[in-house]
Amino acid sequence: MSEQTRRTMYPLLRYEDPEKAIGWLEKAFGLTPHSVHRDDDGTIAHAEMIYDTGILMLGGADMEVGSIYIAVDDPDAHHDRAKAAGAEIIRELTDQPYGSRDYACRDLEGNTWYFGTYRP
Repeated sequence: MSEQTRRTMYPLLRYEDPEKAIGWLEKAFGLTPHSVHRDDDGTIAHAEMIYDTGILMLGGADMEVGSIYIAVDDPDAHHDRAKAAGAEIIRELTDQPYGSRDYACRDLEGNTWYFGTYRP
């Protein structure tokens, strides 16, 4: 994927039953499972589905409803900018085991935003 067409914004949806949702989204809308990550007990913690050039991220009931993930090149500078603008940081900058460096915050109306280096 070229620099001009690389993805940066990924919608995140929450499902009470992510396993069932994956099957339904594939059958109903033609999304294709791309990546499924499970907890130690086998439940889906995070999944990604593809449609054309887009990627949908989804998770279980413990995930925020209607949030968004945005890939950024410099999460430290982005974090500092958001904090200076008054964003409520709900998860500080963290190096994730899957290679991303990211953080989470809420905007002025309480919507959850995730920013990090991970690009599915």
